[in-house]
Amino acid sequence: KSGRMCAESIVERSEAGARMICDRDLYDYINQFDTKYGPTYFVLDALQKLFYTSDAARESFVDLCEERYVQQVTFDSYLYKTVQGNNPVGDLQLLGKTLSSLWKNNTSKPEPMRELV
Repeated sequence: KSGRMCAESIVERSEAGARMICDRDLYDYINQFDTKYGPTYFVLDALQKLFYTSDAARESFVDLCEERYVQQVTFDSYLYKTVQGNNPVGDLQLLGKTLSSLWKNNTSKPEPMRELV
């Protein structure tokens, strides 16, 4: 959760320190945080459930992380603290690459492990 957002909420709810806050004031902060950042955590949870279920799915995730579009959306999402990707064409291309990579990695035999020298 956001310490800054919580502190601002406490100052506002306590009327700049004139009254003691109660648990309801903190629940209001949590609801405000979840409203603002909930979609971001939903997307991150969905990505985790999709790409961390098997070795093939993890390999697909590695494939996608090499894409410039993925790197840009990730950077912008962290920078602006909200899910970015306002390029429908780029999103559709990414969906196609994701499905293709998942198909490839789930239907092909894994490459042998490299030996360390």
